[in-house]
Amino acid sequence: MRAAEKSAKRTLPAAIREHKLANGLEVLVAERHGDPVVAVMVWYKVGSKNEREFEAGVSHFLEHMMFKGSSRYAKGAIDRITTELGGQNNAFTSYDHTAYWFELASDRWERALEIEADRMRTLTLDAAEYDAERAVVLEELAMGQDDPWRVLSERVQAAALPRHPYRRPIIGFPDALSGLGVEAMRDYYRRFYRPANATLIVCGDVDTAHALTTIEKHFGSLPAGENVPTPETFRPTEAEPRGEQRLSLSWDDQGKRVCMAWPTTRFASDDDATLDVVSSVLSGGRLSRLHRRLVLDRALATTISTSNDTRIEGGLFWLFAECAQDVKPEKLERAIDAELARLGDELVTAKELTRVKRMLEAAEAYDHETVTDIAEDLGEHATDSNWRLAFDAIERIKAVDAKRVRDVARRFLRPERRTVGWCLPKASAGRKKSARRR
Repeated sequence: MRAAEKSAKRTLPAAIREHKLANGLEVLVAERHGDPVVAVMVWYKVGSKNEREFEAGVSHFLEHMMFKGSSRYAKGAIDRITTELGGQNNAFTSYDHTAYWFELASDRWERALEIEADRMRTLTLDAAEYDAERAVVLEELAMGQDDPWRVLSERVQAAALPRHPYRRPIIGFPDALSGLGVEAMRDYYRRFYRPANATLIVCGDVDTAHALTTIEKHFGSLPAGENVPTPETFRPTEAEPRGEQRLSLSWDDQGKRVCMAWPTTRFASDDDATLDVVSSVLSGGRLSRLHRRLVLDRALATTISTSNDTRIEGGLFWLFAECAQDVKPEKLERAIDAELARLGDELVTAKELTRVKRMLEAAEAYDHETVTDIAEDLGEHATDSNWRLAFDAIERIKAVDAKRVRDVARRFLRPERRTVGWCLPKASAGRKKSARRR
């Protein structure tokens, strides 16, 4: 551990101490003085990929319910106490994890430990509150169905990952959530919300020895929880794509939108870093290839972007674009194809690679500006990979050369590996536009 601590100190202005409680709770304390602020985060190794089909969306729904009452904290108490302490709190759910965070002044951060320890094992899950919050989640889901980009990307993801749980949207489906009883959530909570399935991060203006003593005080007596065997451990093997898939949907507006997705690699791998560089070459800023050539020079698109979306068990590389007015979809797609082919055929220039690397390195440095940023990066890597990789991103970016960029583009971004989805205007929308012109 000493070597790891030395490495962490060399790459981050914080001393990282790793510890594990007898009940299995993983603990990371990142001591960083300067601002009198402490971030406390609890990361659970459970996300939408762990759900069975009938409980799709339960991870996100349970995140909501974690604020609706536990043995010591009634509904609304957590937010009220956080406000009284002058702090902030929130939570988020992903495909691979669910996380809860507090940011508080360094003379009152311990209150966050009390709250997290209590709701880790004694969540109330009152039936009436459950039904009321389900209506909120269903409304959130319904609002998402009014967003053409969201609907389009969900369709593309489902086609690109036909067997893996990643195919499902994190928020779930209306029929599954409508039929999900509170007892099913209790079972899910019991299986996954336990010390041995969690990582606690304390980052900021703390004394490490005192922090570990305080953590032991609040979490040490919690029962480990039963390590219940679950059917979610089975993962089907996604076959290598055998050809391009295409789908389309219509929308009641004039937008012509395209979404493309290619299956890629795991989070925190070497290819992950290279794909970050690839994405920045293609769409990182006004000088990027796709924005400069297709938006500024040729006026084929009004917006265009790419995204490297890696996860524990694989990832997707995304491309989103919207046609400029009067530009035909096939013309924009041909132009996109030409730029992608060029990336796989030619080496990026040294000037271009230097610009992109500097931009990514600056973004990475900015992401470690606050103790909450550091806690989030540390927690994500601890949960989804290895916390020691959290502060190696800049070095991994620096190691990417032009040949690696070309190699990754050739291996992953081939046309026969992708799923393409178009969202096009309904015929009625076109008729309305014509009528207005007359």
